[in-house]
Formats: sequence, C-alpha cells, structure tokens
Amino acid sequence: MKSLPLNLAVLLLVGCGANNTPPQAPLPGKDTSATLSTLETGAQVIQSRPPVEAISAYLDGFHFYSGDKNGQMEAHHYVTVLNEEVMQAVIYDGNTKDARLMGVEYIISERLFNTLPPEEKQLWHSHQYEVKSGSLVAPGLPAVADKALMNKIVNTYGKTWHTWHTDRDKTLPLGIPALMMGFTGEGQLDPALLADRDRRLKIDTQEIKARRADILAHPVAEGANAWQRGEVIQLKRVQGSGEHGHGDTAHFGASEKSENQKQP
Repeated sequence: MKSLPLNLAVLLLVGCGANNTPPQAPLPGKDTSATLSTLETGAQVIQSRPPVEAISAYLDGFHFYSGDKNGQMEAHHYVTVLNEEVMQAVIYDGNTKDARLMGVEYIISERLFNTLPPEEKQLWHSHQYEVKSGSLVAPGLPAVADKALMNKIVNTYGKTWHTWHTDRDKTLPLGIPALMMGFTGEGQLDPALLADRDRRLKIDTQEIKARRADILAHPVAEGANAWQRGEVIQLKRVQGSGEHGHGDTAHFGASEKSENQKQP
C-alpha cells in the first residue's frame, strides 16, 4: 500500500475479523476431488498472485439494488489501494474461504468524481452516510486504524456491480449484472440485517457511529445517488424480462425514471 502510512498499512494487513459469515446460498456440484485439491495446493505453493496479495483491507457494509430499496444485502469488501484517489474491491457474500464472489466496487476520490460527465455520475453512490452511521465497518481493526481508514473513505464515491445475486436464492451466478447503491439516510437499512451483522462480528454500530462523530463529511457531490432523484439505472435484456425486480418493483432500463423512487 503505497498511499497509506506504513503503520496503518501494517494494521490493515494483520487485522482479524473473518470466518464468522458463511456463504448465503447452497452450491450445486460434486465435492472437490482429491486430484483438484492437489492441483490447488500445488498452485498455491508455486504460483505468485500479485493482484490478490495486494488486497490489504476488509470492509463490511450493505448494498441495495438501484431502483429496489427492498433488495438489501450485506457485502464483504476486500480492498486494494491503487493510489491516493483510486481503490478497487472484490465483494463476497461472506468472509469464509468458500464465500461466493458477488461483484466488484470501484472507489474514487471526491475530486475525481467531480470530473465525471453527468451520465457517468448517475452510476456512483456516496459513502458519507455509510461511514458516519457506522454501517460501514472494518472488522478487526483497532479504533485508531479504523478512524484513519474511514477518514480516507468518507468523502469517496463507489460504483458497484453485483454478478451473483445470492440474496435471491440463486445457487449459481445467473442472470445479468445489477447496479448497486449505498444507503444515504436513517430508516433505509433493514434493522434486522444490521443487528445480525453486529451479532456475528461482535460489534456495536451505535458505538462505532459515536467514535466517528468528528470525521469530517463533505456535502454529497452533485450527481451522485441518482436513485434518490428517480433516475434508476439497470441493465436489461433486449428480449425477455429482467432479473432484479423485488415484489411489485419494476425492472428499469438506463436512466428510466420511476415516480415511486424519487425519494428514499
């Protein structure tokens, strides 16, 4: 990690906080054979994995489908710092060895976000509320390291695509990718999801929120969180129905507006 202080980098690397959230969907297929297990073990010893080894932080938070605030799920982010203003994360549905890879998130600074064209900004969500509310956490980090990391993240913006919708009881990565958003205010996140997360990770979101009270959050930049303005974006097939509706919520095409989604 070239862009964070050395002491914080070390803390991120040695922090714990895993192996308490197994995958959320069953997996079809035969058990791993002895041959494949041997090949896997050999590859781990012989081959290098620089992009994987560059992952240096673990963040746990929550996402929802753009256009469907009822479709909520916990998301385990494993983050690589590319430079001072750009990070990337692989996202899983758990924090165990067999967790399902759900998607990816790209994280950029406020300065870079403000350089984006208006149509691109619609794809990005803010992190101010997630950090200040304590709903975004870094499991296992000491309080000092957590504060330093969240000071870096609070005014950033993320673009997130999920490719395996394990919350919809899909045992394989079926369907098309979905654009995800982050929560922006009180009363949006399902309290049962938050309580279950806190129980497993042995944390208290309200205590974390209080510790972060002095973190400076800028006003959300214009153009982010487009779903709050009714500008809902999702991919859709040229023919056939979409995968990402929940209940009576429709599946939306790019920049299609919904009267029901204009306010959180």
